[in-house]
Amino acid sequence: MKLVSYYPVICTQDVTATRRFYETHFDFAPAFESDWYVHLSKRDDPGVHIAIVDHRHPTIPDGYRKPVQGLLINFEVDDVDAEHDRLKAAGLDIRLGLRDEAYGQRHFVLADPNGVLIDVIKPIPPSPDFAAQYTPEALARTGA
Repeated sequence: MKLVSYYPVICTQDVTATRRFYETHFDFAPAFESDWYVHLSKRDDPGVHIAIVDHRHPTIPDGYRKPVQGLLINFEVDDVDAEHDRLKAAGLDIRLGLRDEAYGQRHFVLADPNGVLIDVIKPIPPSPDFAAQYTPEALARTGA
């Protein structure tokens, strides 16, 4: 199978509020919109997508028409400190403060209106113990 695209689709009770959140705080714009589904693309990188669907819509199979639970989305950025300051100043609910992790990330975690966690990340050099667990290509991405 040749995968040509990948993006999460958030099942929500409130398509409009969820759309507004990603447009306002993460610079997404609608590529398609209806009252039950919105497909968003990053304004500065149209290859990055996220979608939102009303969890009650009949295209969702029976037994699965529920709002999202237990989802964590990673957004890797160039300047995690600046993003933290910007989103905190916007009054967003930061669930885990900005910090460095020995496994090779500087990050913070916030929640969207549905409780979806967004982990905003900047790779950093890992500790020697964790560096041994990376492939050479992945380790190079951390700046180690």
